[in-house]
Amino acid sequence: MTLYLNNRKYIEERSVFQKMIVAGNGLGLASFVFTPEDIDRSRNLINAQFYDTSKARWTRKWTSFPTLIFDRCRYQPNKRFHQLQNFRKTYPKLVYLNRPISNKWVIYEIMMKNSRIRPHLPETKLCMRVKDVTDFLGRYNLVYLKPKNGTGGRGILRIERMTNQIYLIQGRDHNRKIITPQRVTRSQITERLKNWQLPGRYLIQQGIQLKLKDGRVHDYRLLIQKNGTGNWEVTGCAGRIGAHRSITSNLHGGGQAVKMDDLLGRWFDNEDKIREVKQTADDLALEVSHFVEDKYGKLCELALDLAIDKEGHVWLLEINPKPAREVFKQIGESDTYTKAISRPMEYALWLYRQKKAAKVAASAKRKGMK
Repeated sequence: MTLYLNNRKYIEERSVFQKMIVAGNGLGLASFVFTPEDIDRSRNLINAQFYDTSKARWTRKWTSFPTLIFDRCRYQPNKRFHQLQNFRKTYPKLVYLNRPISNKWVIYEIMMKNSRIRPHLPETKLCMRVKDVTDFLGRYNLVYLKPKNGTGGRGILRIERMTNQIYLIQGRDHNRKIITPQRVTRSQITERLKNWQLPGRYLIQQGIQLKLKDGRVHDYRLLIQKNGTGNWEVTGCAGRIGAHRSITSNLHGGGQAVKMDDLLGRWFDNEDKIREVKQTADDLALEVSHFVEDKYGKLCELALDLAIDKEGHVWLLEINPKPAREVFKQIGESDTYTKAISRPMEYALWLYRQKKAAKVAASAKRKGMK
């Protein structure tokens, strides 16, 4: 299940869904793509999109509701996202592979309660007034401002202290366009930020220095998924290097994907340190996945955006419950990419069999009681 991106009914990830359908076919799963707009509630039918593997083409046809639903609907600040919310309220008894989770601020507050995750979280605050930003700048030389519901690097600002009096403001607007860098005094920060509608909508986050020698920022995208036995397993981790003059590494914003080992090799010259960092990242991913799932219910996959500082400390910048997987294709890790595509289908098959076995057991128990 996904959302259309516009009124022409464009689906962003259709090529990925095609690969998932092919992978599902190999497991004996029949799959299709639909959105909440495709539902005919009076007939209880869906006008879904099917991919015909024999003819290599997409077709539409009416079908009944699926046994399992893989929710790939990403946040949109419009009516289509409300349609998704209404769908899940209307059909709560359908079997979903994943559950909605909260915005970045609520997730941060929840994860701060976990003593093993807490040391990996940059200090973060919900911005209620511009003075909160200047207060943060009194403690940190670098801070980020992020929309609490934002995705893809939209609307993010970076403010760095250059001297005792001068600060550099950089960032992207809400269309991901890089804004012109501005050097301002502390007293001018309030004026520069007044049009960004910060109070209640933005987070202020402690910045981690992540610039490479060429001045470009970098971070890591780790993907952890449920496998065919219903257990969490790290699928892979890739490095991301931002475009020149960009404050984020997002690939949609012109970033470049690189192998994790290659990027770590540019950051550290110690193989033992690299192995230690990678193990810490994997351990953190498992801890976060289990903890978030305990709070929200069954999930299928999560992506963790990680920063690794010069001391080798792993920082969790944010989590994404609807991650892309193309980063592994871009770095040439075809086996990892194939796993990233197939694992949700393998987990779906495992979950179906678990549900079926539970029904059989319940039926046998009722018959025994009679």
